[in-house]
Amino acid sequence: MTILDRISLATAKATRKKLIPFLPMAKKKKLDTARWLRGIEDRARLDMSDAAIVSYEKSGRTWLRVMLSRYYQLQYGLPSDRLLNFDRLHRINPAVPVVFFTHDRGVGRNAIHWERKSRADPIPFILLVRDPRDVAVSYYFQWLYRMSDAERWVNDLPVGDISIFDFMMRKNVGLLAVIHFMNRWYGNLSRMPNLRLFRYEDLRADAVTELAKILRLLGGEPDMGRVEEVVAYAEFEKMKKREQAGEVKDSRLAPGDPENPDSYKARRAKIGGYRDYFSEEEVRQIDMMLEDALHPGYGYGSG
Repeated sequence: MTILDRISLATAKATRKKLIPFLPMAKKKKLDTARWLRGIEDRARLDMSDAAIVSYEKSGRTWLRVMLSRYYQLQYGLPSDRLLNFDRLHRINPAVPVVFFTHDRGVGRNAIHWERKSRADPIPFILLVRDPRDVAVSYYFQWLYRMSDAERWVNDLPVGDISIFDFMMRKNVGLLAVIHFMNRWYGNLSRMPNLRLFRYEDLRADAVTELAKILRLLGGEPDMGRVEEVVAYAEFEKMKKREQAGEVKDSRLAPGDPENPDSYKARRAKIGGYRDYFSEEEVRQIDMMLEDALHPGYGYGSG
């Protein structure tokens, strides 16, 4: 990426975050403009990337990012406090791939671009998913304790106090929003020849095998001893301790409030933990919604 490219991206991002929210225009027009600018940023990043990792919020992306970062840090002697983030590590050592991590807020509004990119420039695409019930619960705590007003605004998220069950049932932010994202991307699996699916639950069950698969997609045969070392480094409790200590110079691994365990990025790693927050009747409604709406190819059921 050239200096002009970086200036262009920085200008678009600053305009979207710092200017658009305060312009005297209707909310819908401001949101549409902000999302249009986000699309420009995301398409530019995608076109300059060696690989793309796509996920909904709270699907295990930060954990995967930490593991990939650690692998490249060890492989190339890079600073241990810097995470893989687009071309950040690539600028230090060009052997590290440029990886575009996205929640698909911008490019997703132009799905044709994904398909064109997949065929015209066959970089690897990785789709990381997680049980949408756990995702929606984790996203609630992200919204409650970690989001800025600007993030809430551009994503059209609720303002004010609402219960976790009400959040789960809201179409634009809760369970159905996650399911809509996952169903759309399941359709892309047949249209994008370089797209590969990974499940958070499979990573938890056998992180060494799954991480090695991802590293192969990103280029080259991984050192399996190093992969095992990386997986041990990124164990949940160790990540939480590093977050508490502020060892990583990245806001992604910093608590919103050090005294509030629900404000940590490494908050919980429990599979099926959504059940802990709802009554039996609420869990029944949530499970029925998932059974009715989510593509069965993902393998998530109510059991």
